[in-house]
Amino acid sequence: MFEKLKNIINGDEKSSAPKTKGPSSNGKKLKVGYIHLSGCTGDLMSLSENYDDFVDILHAVDIVYGQTLVDNWEMPEMDIVLIEGSVCLEDEHSVKELKEAREKSKLLVALGSCAATGGFTVYAKGGQQAQPQHSSFLALQHLVNVDMAIPGCPPSPEMIKKILLAAVNNDMDYLAPFMDFAKNEEACGCDLQKKIINQSICIGCGACAAACPTRAMTMKDGRPNFNCDRCVKCGLCYYQCTRSWWPMDEIKKELGLWEE
Repeated sequence: MFEKLKNIINGDEKSSAPKTKGPSSNGKKLKVGYIHLSGCTGDLMSLSENYDDFVDILHAVDIVYGQTLVDNWEMPEMDIVLIEGSVCLEDEHSVKELKEAREKSKLLVALGSCAATGGFTVYAKGGQQAQPQHSSFLALQHLVNVDMAIPGCPPSPEMIKKILLAAVNNDMDYLAPFMDFAKNEEACGCDLQKKIINQSICIGCGACAAACPTRAMTMKDGRPNFNCDRCVKCGLCYYQCTRSWWPMDEIKKELGLWEE
């Protein structure tokens, strides 16, 4: 993935799309697209809140596609595409647009928790024949290959700006965690409780509570306390947990706890 991103930025990525070199190689801007699927538009609002800083961003990128940003109905070839919202399986247009975006982009980024993990939409009832009005939603990674994910409900404007600039400046150290996020499916505080707290590997640092935007996760007597009624399934508590980064499979192998 590191090599792929480097090639995209330096203009060396081999693709059926026309070759586009990044600003780091010959001064040309990266072509960026934005697509809205099944989301609340909160991620777009966070992106637009970078208005005062767009001068820093737009000198390096060129927004070439976006239903609410650019007057362009035909999806062009893109270096990076930001996709907001989960995908509704009953919406043929959304499924088609997602697959087309994957074909026409070199780097596909899941913007926000709904796109990255499905958010609260994956907990919606769906797929029942008796009640076909209910829709089924999936995270983008279940239909296409996702290169990078930006968590949050919504992600902060600062995070979005820093990631775009990091991609332009080839800052792999900053981007590495977001590449790992692309395969993460933990979206609820209950995942943190099951995989970290109940496994007695929580160190009580409070990072999960500090990250929670709705105070669904708080600290009580040095331990995380989860209120499921407040949880919006953004997954930030799990992303911020230092123990969630432990290579548990490797640790189990070393301790002889791995079952073949």
